[in-house]
Amino acid sequence: MWTHKSWQGRLVAHPLPPHERLRAYAGWCNAVEGNTTFYATPARDTVASWARQTDPDFRFVVKLPKLITHERRLADADEELRVFLDAIAPLGPRAHALWIQLPGSFTPADVPVLARFLRRLPDAHRYAVEVRHPAFFDDPAATRLLEGVLTATATEWIPFDTTSFFQSPPTSDAERDAWTKKPRMPLRSIALTDRPIVRYLGRDDSARTIEGWRHWVEIVVGWLREGRSPTVFIHTPDNADTPTLARRFHDEVRARLPELDALPEPAPVEPLTLF
Repeated sequence: MWTHKSWQGRLVAHPLPPHERLRAYAGWCNAVEGNTTFYATPARDTVASWARQTDPDFRFVVKLPKLITHERRLADADEELRVFLDAIAPLGPRAHALWIQLPGSFTPADVPVLARFLRRLPDAHRYAVEVRHPAFFDDPAATRLLEGVLTATATEWIPFDTTSFFQSPPTSDAERDAWTKKPRMPLRSIALTDRPIVRYLGRDDSARTIEGWRHWVEIVVGWLREGRSPTVFIHTPDNADTPTLARRFHDEVRARLPELDALPEPAPVEPLTLF
């Protein structure tokens, strides 16, 4: 995510060698979704490069490979999990949570499989689960079942808030593409642990994105006052301005809690020239 094409030369310097790109992103935000690990386990040397480019308090929320979560569906994947955990070991304290995103076909009937998987995970990491089957949100019994399993293993439930995005029809190519691919998730705003994680999808219109996150500002302020340490990821269909939007969200929270630490100051970007 930190190599987004539309940011280059505008929000971060361009060109940058691969071993400097994450460092530039970390000047804007202090957390990142490790989404690429969903498609393949990275080389340990690559992960070590990520660690070198970030401070120890930078947060990676790293997604487990789809081979484990979607293809094996959390069963018979001990070796794949071992390889993945070894690969991300260089992150050290930067591995804020390991993200277990489950497919929409993972139903309440599958929760015992999740429970067995979570109980066998090493204590060296914190874990967070994202589910997409509607019954977990609409059926109180399914909600309680999942919450019970997660609470017993100190695992967080990651909400993916797409309610603002789906309020009205798409108006851009990126929004039309997201309209067919993103899940229509009910709103959930309950934290189970001291490290809640939120994924929010707005619109390509920044004003609408900001309007749609108002309730999250209040929820995050409440979590901070309770002593929790939340992580919030801001998305839009084109993601062109998400670093600036993420900083805007942080500023709105900090306006209510001035004691909250400021984000780092991004390095200035020199304007592009022809010569």
